[in-house]
Amino acid sequence: MFTRRKMIQATFGSAALITAGTAAPPFLWGASRQASQKSDEKILVVIQLSGGNDGLNTVIPYANDEYYRNRFTLAVEKSQVAKIDDEIGWHPALNGFARLLDDGQLAVVQGVGYPNPNRSHFESMDLWHTAHQNTKEFPRGWLGRCVDEHLSGELPAIHYGGEKQPLALTTRTKPVASIQSLDQFRLRLGEHRPLSLGIAKNLEQQREHRHELLGFIHENASMAMTTSQKLESILSTGDAMKTYPETTLGKKLAAVAQLIESGLPTRIYYVTHDGFDTHANQAAAHAALLQQLGDATQAFHEDLKNKGHAERTLLMTFSEFGRRVRENASRGTDHGTAAPLFLAGGRLKAGPLNQHPDLLDLEQGDLKHNIDYRSVYATVLEDWLGVESTEILGQPFKKLNLFI
Repeated sequence: MFTRRKMIQATFGSAALITAGTAAPPFLWGASRQASQKSDEKILVVIQLSGGNDGLNTVIPYANDEYYRNRFTLAVEKSQVAKIDDEIGWHPALNGFARLLDDGQLAVVQGVGYPNPNRSHFESMDLWHTAHQNTKEFPRGWLGRCVDEHLSGELPAIHYGGEKQPLALTTRTKPVASIQSLDQFRLRLGEHRPLSLGIAKNLEQQREHRHELLGFIHENASMAMTTSQKLESILSTGDAMKTYPETTLGKKLAAVAQLIESGLPTRIYYVTHDGFDTHANQAAAHAALLQQLGDATQAFHEDLKNKGHAERTLLMTFSEFGRRVRENASRGTDHGTAAPLFLAGGRLKAGPLNQHPDLLDLEQGDLKHNIDYRSVYATVLEDWLGVESTEILGQPFKKLNLFI
């Protein structure tokens, strides 16, 4: 009887490969075979700012006296603001964003939100994750629907980090991988170098396969070995983190850059930057979070530029809501509504896309949104990922003029 085990042995000429197969992540075998054909496709990297980022102390309306009237202890002094134009500027901790903007690599979409805002972390995040789609019957994320309906092949998206996989990536037909570390992409042969060399030698041998499935398996294994060896080579240099800040977000983006460089066909990467629920003593904590965000993003872009991937990679941030205009009695800010959204990459129209929300035209003490977040999604889906957005978002949304 020609069993599955015998078939694999016949394909590779050595039972040793079965050992390697059990040590390699299952998704690597299928994904790596596409890598050489996908090296020029555009990539989306999403950073979720969990907790509700205070947009007013991120992009600061320093020329508006209402800002200082409402932020009596949290306001950033005009002399400390890194000016973008005559009206707005960066929090001083966002040097990374300031450098990206100076280089023409950053776009700012101000006042992003949605009608009838929800100030619950969970419900508002679910709305952002699903693009307001009904989650009761079967929850699927907006990116998950994109994966299901428009992205082919293995490993179209990766969630990188130890957090629970976000609802935004929930699919119906193509499970998305959640990766906690790059070790999951290694063949993990340990000290068995002779075994590794033997496998590589067997895979290099040319074979005339009479059975289509045998050829498919051989091709998969060859590409898996090639991809893993390339990533192993990248990791072994020890240089990956030298240009990144030693922060959790810095390490995540360094890993994403390595995965992009390894040649995987992944189109969407998703990471989380947590801690933005700043109800008390906000100033120092928020400054640290912003510095981590700006420095890691700027290092990521520079890394991709040096590796030749900056022009095909778009990074987008979002948070479930902003904070209230008026600070609270605990020197913090409570849950609000609209907030700025940032995009970084090599093909953007850099700078502020639109006007800052009016601080004198509030709704229950909160900013009124002037851009629906689904318009940003529609633009990214159609003008970056190249997929039709109406089916994914449930209805058409006006696109923004984001790209060159």
